[in-house]
Amino acid sequence: MIILGIDPSLRSTGYGVISAEGNQLRVLTHGEIKNPVRVLPSRCLVKIGDTLRALLVQYQPTVVAIEGLVYVQNTRIAFTLGQVRGVAIAAAAAHGLDIYEYAPRKVKLAVTGQGAAGKQQVASMVKALLGLPQAPAQDESDALAIAICHAHNCRSVALRPPKPI
Repeated sequence: MIILGIDPSLRSTGYGVISAEGNQLRVLTHGEIKNPVRVLPSRCLVKIGDTLRALLVQYQPTVVAIEGLVYVQNTRIAFTLGQVRGVAIAAAAAHGLDIYEYAPRKVKLAVTGQGAAGKQQVASMVKALLGLPQAPAQDESDALAIAICHAHNCRSVALRPPKPI
């Protein structure tokens, strides 16, 4: 199974593509879709969608895993995050892929064993689990963690796979 993990954000969307064969996890690519502050949000959404579509064509993932909704106190940030998630979900759905979402606590629990783990602990475990020479940047690490979470979730519930959104 090839999994595209996405950590959505307007200014720095993280992505990670992994191959999961049994207990073997292998990273295929990871990176960030950077959008400077001076770029209009609408242009950022276009860049995010275009980049994700290119990744879908290049790596042909079988599924997409995305960070679920998070609680934010600022409604403007919540709406913007929802727009980014919508672009990512639409790009994956247009390729006929199932999309799974995971709450941040579930991702941290799957990767580190602790639902309240810090960003550095997640990055260290991503590095170890994927055999990387160094920990990826924060958004890349989070996206890879989301993909790892999906791989672990599929293994643990092989008879009843999770339901896509």
